[in-house]
Amino acid sequence: MKTILITGATSGIGKATAELFAKQGNRIIICGRRAEVLESVKKELSVLTEVFSLKFDVRNLEEVENAIASLPQEWKNVDVLINNAGNAHGLEPLSAGSTDDWDSMIDGNVKGLLYVSKTLIPMMKERSSGHIINISSVAARQTYANGVVYCASKKAVDVISEGMRIELTEFGIRVTNIQPGAVSTDFSLVRFKGDQERAATVYAGYEALKAEDIADAIAYCVNAPQHVTVSDMTIYPSAQSEPRTIHRKE
Repeated sequence: MKTILITGATSGIGKATAELFAKQGNRIIICGRRAEVLESVKKELSVLTEVFSLKFDVRNLEEVENAIASLPQEWKNVDVLINNAGNAHGLEPLSAGSTDDWDSMIDGNVKGLLYVSKTLIPMMKERSSGHIINISSVAARQTYANGVVYCASKKAVDVISEGMRIELTEFGIRVTNIQPGAVSTDFSLVRFKGDQERAATVYAGYEALKAEDIADAIAYCVNAPQHVTVSDMTIYPSAQSEPRTIHRKE
């Protein structure tokens, strides 16, 4: 049984991953910004396993440090950190982009991942064990027009993952970078600021990945034998050939 901390655990990939690891008998620390949703997910998962919830915004270092410091002693030994929290905002060329959107993506996708990791890594190093899973994107593999800042933020996740592996392997800490393709979650709804009609077009005409597909991949990496590290994994739906190309049925 492992103690697994998951950021962005109240929806999408984060929630699906929490559910799967709970079913496998692990202890889960779910993290998110919305207290009422956290409580709902905690109640749902508590019938399966022990669950602890932490309310904080990964973009705020003080909140991150205070939340993790508040863990009871019996929950402090985190075996697996899943840096899932992140976002995409807007789909415009750089010349028309919103700097607020840019800040949200860089603060959440890059700085937030760094803040949570920096807070937990020292404890993993002390124990000479641990596993960090970073959720990147196929957007890191190929930049596309109108999504430059999002692509850049996810490319940063790839680079950070590589750097973590270089720094942490000697301490017995495994690092895995996962690049999902098109996944049917609230991702596009957030990107398009609640425009349901526009968001629906992203997943029209083909079968996108499900959050559970990515959860399965994460579980495979975490449950691999201790001498095995899955360093990088790219996952596309069958209809997607590269980040910019999806083959849709007429």
